[in-house]
Amino acid sequence: MNAFEPTMREGQSGQIGRRQQRVEDDALLRGHGCYADDLAVSPGTLHAAVLRSPHAHARLVGLDVSPALVMPGVHAVLTGEDVRRWAQPFPVGVRQPMEHWCLAVDKVRYVGEPVAVVMAESRYLAEDALDAIRVDYQMLPVAVDTEAAIAADAPLLHEGVGSNVVSERHFRYGDPEQAFDEAVRRVALKVRVPRSSCTPMECYVVIADYDASSDSYDVLSNFQGPYALHSVMARALKVPGNRLRLRTPPDSGGSFGIKQGVFPYVVMMGLAARKAGAPVKWVEDRLEHLQGASSATNRVTEIEAAVTQDGRVTALHWDQVDDCGAYLRAPEPATFYRMHGNLTGAYAIEHLSVRNRVALTNKTPTGLNRGFGGPQVYFALERLMQRIAVELELDPLEVIRRNLVPSGSFPYRAAAGALLDSGDYPASVEQGVREGGLDELLTRREAARREGRLYGVGYTVAVEPSISNMGYITTAMTPEERRRAGPKNGAVSTATISVGPLGDISAHVSSTPQGQGHRTVVAQVIAEVLGVPLESISVNVELDTGKDAWSIASGNYSSRFSGAVAGAVYQAAVKVRDRLAGIAAAQWQVEAARIRFAEGQVGVVDSELMMPFGRLAGATHWAPGTLPDEEPGGLRETVFWSPPQLEAPDDDDRINSSLCYGFIFDYCGVEVDRITGKVRLDRYVTLHDAGRLLNPDLVDGQVRGAFAQGLGAALMEEFAYGDDGSFQSGTFADYLVPTSVEVPEPLILHRETPSPFTPLGAKGVGEGNNMSTPVCIANAVADALGSADIELPLTPSKVRTLIGIEEPPRPQGVGEDRAAPAAGGGSRLTASDSVTLPGGPQAVFDTLLDPETLQAIIPGCHALELTGDNAYRADVTVGVGMIRARFDARVALSDLDPPHALRLSGAGSSAMGSAEGSARIRLTGIEGGQTRLDYDYDAAVGGKVASVGGRMLQSASRMIIGQIFARLAQRMGGAAPRLSPWRRLKALFTGRGGRS
Repeated sequence: MNAFEPTMREGQSGQIGRRQQRVEDDALLRGHGCYADDLAVSPGTLHAAVLRSPHAHARLVGLDVSPALVMPGVHAVLTGEDVRRWAQPFPVGVRQPMEHWCLAVDKVRYVGEPVAVVMAESRYLAEDALDAIRVDYQMLPVAVDTEAAIAADAPLLHEGVGSNVVSERHFRYGDPEQAFDEAVRRVALKVRVPRSSCTPMECYVVIADYDASSDSYDVLSNFQGPYALHSVMARALKVPGNRLRLRTPPDSGGSFGIKQGVFPYVVMMGLAARKAGAPVKWVEDRLEHLQGASSATNRVTEIEAAVTQDGRVTALHWDQVDDCGAYLRAPEPATFYRMHGNLTGAYAIEHLSVRNRVALTNKTPTGLNRGFGGPQVYFALERLMQRIAVELELDPLEVIRRNLVPSGSFPYRAAAGALLDSGDYPASVEQGVREGGLDELLTRREAARREGRLYGVGYTVAVEPSISNMGYITTAMTPEERRRAGPKNGAVSTATISVGPLGDISAHVSSTPQGQGHRTVVAQVIAEVLGVPLESISVNVELDTGKDAWSIASGNYSSRFSGAVAGAVYQAAVKVRDRLAGIAAAQWQVEAARIRFAEGQVGVVDSELMMPFGRLAGATHWAPGTLPDEEPGGLRETVFWSPPQLEAPDDDDRINSSLCYGFIFDYCGVEVDRITGKVRLDRYVTLHDAGRLLNPDLVDGQVRGAFAQGLGAALMEEFAYGDDGSFQSGTFADYLVPTSVEVPEPLILHRETPSPFTPLGAKGVGEGNNMSTPVCIANAVADALGSADIELPLTPSKVRTLIGIEEPPRPQGVGEDRAAPAAGGGSRLTASDSVTLPGGPQAVFDTLLDPETLQAIIPGCHALELTGDNAYRADVTVGVGMIRARFDARVALSDLDPPHALRLSGAGSSAMGSAEGSARIRLTGIEGGQTRLDYDYDAAVGGKVASVGGRMLQSASRMIIGQIFARLAQRMGGAAPRLSPWRRLKALFTGRGGRS
């Protein structure tokens, strides 16, 4: 809820700052949105499917695509050999001998890494062809845990580097050593921020074409760029930038940062179109997106504060390790250095020392994720402030107050270089306390604790950066390296406004929205400046690098729109207005300063002179000969704007890493269920100072969205990996995201202190709660439980452990066949069962050794080829839940003890994953000339089969094993064993359970 009303300023018509409904919504609500997959494609366009590695770390020994190429409808397959021939590795932000290609060329380094691309006449044919590709993998040891990966003896991802630490930098500001020596107290904390991701409604889409005559690529994608990654992609394709035309669709179904990760697929599909000689379209499915798109960087931080007895922090020491996954993929190490200039947050801390290490592990490469860098920094910093209060027996809010940047200090230069542009942090805190009802919340806590309930209150303050300095990533380089490379700085924004012959207005911005409402705000700004109705303004947010004005900073990221892009729109509108004012002044023989624009009319102050806006604007088209000599006609203005405050890092590594810095003050009350461990959010208050608010409704929408994502990170979301690198969060059943049911309504408060550095005084606001909410909730849970060691997400099982509840032993006979961790990770499945078969033990034994029988009883077996003594090669299709995979399998019968026992074992791999297992079979004669067959099986699975089917895997595997012996009974002339009601119910919910 929000009761905020913007303050109207002198000279405003009321458009800027108005709670204007979005002009985009009518088309979207009617289903008339135009997303990338909605767009028509050229005749002959092929559809692509990506073959992905089921292994976390393996050498590519062999790749045979010939079986796929002979399948009907398949036109071509792109492989690593093609990529080596036509492309080159992506450039990265640090100088190390490591290579990242759009397809694996030597080995795979994470589950889901692309290995080949099939181009066929339909997506169905392309997906089927993936099963026919044969890949020979040589398995390698894995490095999954961040801290284990940086050890000297860890398996190496990139042998040329010689370490999994690919960047290490040390920074020192002020005199931290002396501050720590003189400190009355030291408070230290070690925290881990897990991997999480963004889950937009629309996944990646790429439509690519290649023109051999000009050696150029034309790509349409729902990329949120192009920004600096256009150069990265052009270099990878080995073409000049003007030969990579990148276009975006009119609408995009969310991003929250993750759609920057589409850029390797832009290159990949461009090369696929080159290989196929035809346009290629690829639409990522949800399973691919979770497994292989991108992830927020997980970080391990050791942070220490030098503290006075009253809780004043005089110095901080940061020791941070960022886990960027298998490759340092651009724009990483952005997650580190976007926040570097303001590592002291909202606090006036003068002394600072920092150690940053970038580590690589056998996990998905990381990238932009809403608030990138902020959640990692504030979880450590604000948890530390809470611990300082606990250890010094102080009020946590009082510790925050004593350390804030004082009122009247702005612009304020932080220790590491951030120039905090405006604000009044103490006054904002007092406003939040007063208007958010903190006293009532504290009263609730007291009442709850008297009743024996677990209730806590948590606080957080945060500085939200926006409009990134294009030079901040170069802080990862030494000053000497930066001097050799040349300075990088600034943040150019672009806007174009045209006025037509009838007075209609068109605008274009080089910022591709994903639902934020850019068209609405652009129209509001233009309407304010030119005094025209919103209905007369058309805003185009599609981008075409082949014809539109853009720059290296163009795109939609790091909350650039309100401060930079809308500011550029304002400046372009002012240029148009000034030209029109000059034309009107010449016609009426008055000073241009007296010309006013309002309500669709142009007039003169203190005069009755007036004409319609369209008539004046039309003269620039219809009657250019009547214009003043200095007026060229054709009313079109393009503005490129970059603020001077964004300078390159200096030789002391100080960097103003962003232009604007909003302020956030959050607090919340939570209650923890003593039995279940569930965390219930009782009240959440979030106050934002985002400078001037251009449209408060849209601001509130951004706050709510970031709050929902932050709540998910706090309580639910985590990318989990097995010890073998297998991905264990492959569906929304395993990777939980909040829905409207789980997200309460926060109380949103606002304060406006305009930025002196942006044309409209606006700052960014779209990312802040993803930075502040996770740690605010964590601090509240820490307060409720009196616990220092808080790790996200705070799932009920984790919270129960924090409470001190030991899980009760499993009741006898319940869940004995539940999947257990496999050696080295993955999922291990074990169970025992028995079945009665017609015939004596010898007859059953002989039947099992018959190849024809073996093929008939293996579910999904298409063919069985004898390769040795009781050894076979099998072509088998197995289904687990929604996933069906075709396995190239090896089947063997061993440990033969006729007619009493034998072992049936198998192992196979497919595009969906790998599996291996064995069943020990015992045969015992029983009355009636029958045989009781007892079996114990042990199986392990990995890859997408395990990650997607994890919740159904155990029952499905039992179904498959059970089918083998049911078919054996039928083969021997008996009836199939009758399933119990529970088995029949499991069969119903596991689908076909592997039937062919």
